Formats: sequence, structure tokens, C-alpha cells
Amino acid sequence: MIPGSRIEARVKELGEEISSDYRGQVPILVSILKGSFLFLADLARNINILHEIDFLSISSYGLSTQSSGVVRLLKDLSTSIEGRDVLVVEDIVDTGLTWRYIRNNLLTRNPSSLRIVTLLEKRERRQVDVPLDYVGFVIPDRFVVGYGLDYEERYRNLPYIGALEDKDEV
Repeated sequence: MIPGSRIEARVKELGEEISSDYRGQVPILVSILKGSFLFLADLARNINILHEIDFLSISSYGLSTQSSGVVRLLKDLSTSIEGRDVLVVEDIVDTGLTWRYIRNNLLTRNPSSLRIVTLLEKRERRQVDVPLDYVGFVIPDRFVVGYGLDYEERYRNLPYIGALEDKDEV
């Protein structure tokens, strides 16, 4: 669906835009594990201002290809975000339920600002209206893998985004 060369070019553009928007600030990039770790690594290399990195681990899919709608916090931040500029780095936003949970959770910690950058957005699947500040690609309602996204912990290593048609082929 999205070749590695297009991902690389778009991540560079996002890094430039984020660098411009946060000029003079030191944002904390909060990666949502596990799916966004590759996106975070490439994005961080393309942000040319000082920034920090932290991680949250959330579960809403389990071993399914559909979000359960039930969000569990598996790993919390290791640093306080009070009074800080926070940029959440997400692999994909579809229903919006996970981002709404994360957003509401982080807002209780009184950050100075809270934004999100998502590599992928599935607008067709949206169940709740949530703000998205930076979007890499809008994709159709297909289950995708690669570039950090998985199916049953497989396919994360693919250098592109592919649609999962059959669990044995991408």
C-alpha cells in the first residue's frame, strides 16, 4: 500500500513541520508501543530541535485484527509531563478510542500542550471525534502491517506498509 520510499519522504516532511512548530521548545515525544517504535526512530532523526523521548504501552487489539474498544495501560511514562509540551507518536488512529483514552489520561497530568502525530489514519473507522495534529497518510479500512505495525507480533520488520489479506501473506 505504501512503499518505504514514500514513508521515508513523508516522515522527513513531518519532522520538518514539527521542528518548525516547536522551535524554541523542547517537546517530549511519547511513543505508543509497540507499533510506533520504527516511526518514532525515523521521526526523531528528522526533528532538528532538542527533544526528549518517553514511552507508553497500551493494549486495545490483543490478538485480533479489530480494536476491542477496551484500552489497557501496560507501561506508563517514566517522567513527569506537567508543564511540558508533549507530542504523542502513534502508528495508527482508526476508531479514535485509544487516542481518546491516551489523550484524556495525559491531560490529567497537566502538560503545557498535547498534540499527536500519527503515521496512519483510517477515517472510515472513526467512532469518536478526536483531534489529530499531524497525519502521515490517510488509508482505507484495511488491516495493515509493516513499519512497526503487526499481526500477532509478526510483520513489524517490513520496510513498507502492506494490507494483510491472509495471515500467511502480506
